[in-house]
Amino acid sequence: MNTKEWALIIFTVLAQMSVGSFVVLGFIHFFTRRSAGTEAADRMSDRALLAIGPVLILAMIASLFHLGNPLFAPRAITNLANSWLSREILFGVLFAVTGGVFAIMQWRKISSFAVRNVIALVAAAIGLALVGSMAMVYMLRSQPAWNSLATPISFFVTTFLLGLFAVAAAFMANYGYLKNKDADCAEENCVLVRRALCWITSTSLVLLGVTLLVIPLYITSLGAGTGASLESVRLLSGEHIWLFGLRIALVFLGAGVLGFYLYQNAATPGHEKLMRALAYSAFALVFVAEVVGRFLFYASHVRIGV
Repeated sequence: MNTKEWALIIFTVLAQMSVGSFVVLGFIHFFTRRSAGTEAADRMSDRALLAIGPVLILAMIASLFHLGNPLFAPRAITNLANSWLSREILFGVLFAVTGGVFAIMQWRKISSFAVRNVIALVAAAIGLALVGSMAMVYMLRSQPAWNSLATPISFFVTTFLLGLFAVAAAFMANYGYLKNKDADCAEENCVLVRRALCWITSTSLVLLGVTLLVIPLYITSLGAGTGASLESVRLLSGEHIWLFGLRIALVFLGAGVLGFYLYQNAATPGHEKLMRALAYSAFALVFVAEVVGRFLFYASHVRIGV
């Protein structure tokens, strides 16, 4: 695999994680604010929000290395009427701008909550459009391994699975910060974090189920094809079989096994140290699993024709 495809792996995985984290964090903040008030919700979420921006910037920098000459990047946005790639670039820039504006307004508490909420909803919608555009870029008849419903499904599963566990890890890091700074705030935060982690892990188990259902259906559909489709199956079941198995094992261990234990410990007070270790470990395993999965996405495609 060449440098350009590694750039795409980094770009797509990190950008999707940024979108997923933004949406998940916004959802949790909204319901936490309703149950515990604005101040408690902000204390739990604001530092996690600021971590999303650097990840997205890193993703966009990586995307430049896919181009033959990064200086020509502005030209790639000139065909919005016909090109999903141009739309992907536009939505990526718009998500970075609107998400950045919201982060600054939220951190500095500029304007009212209602105004900030509208901007956050717009940014989230643009982010989801970005992920959708990413998937459509690969829906090509000349690429049977990509031209499948499995592509948009897997892109959105990656978005939310990484978003869920990135937010879980960020919440535990923030709890540790608050515990060192203000023990009283940390105790209130801990109750809210435990509640959020129960929802996060429950949702992750659903997404894991989707993943484990889509993968065999996808392989079966490729196996029913001919030519390039069968060559893709051969690559996955031969040359890359160990990576294929590793990806399934890692996502099962991270989102399934560790996710389940994280839920159990979050449901009972007093297990904060173990919760932190589980949250960090689950995020690491799921992140590596999604990187491996995206590597296989690029490594197993076979073009029809020239």
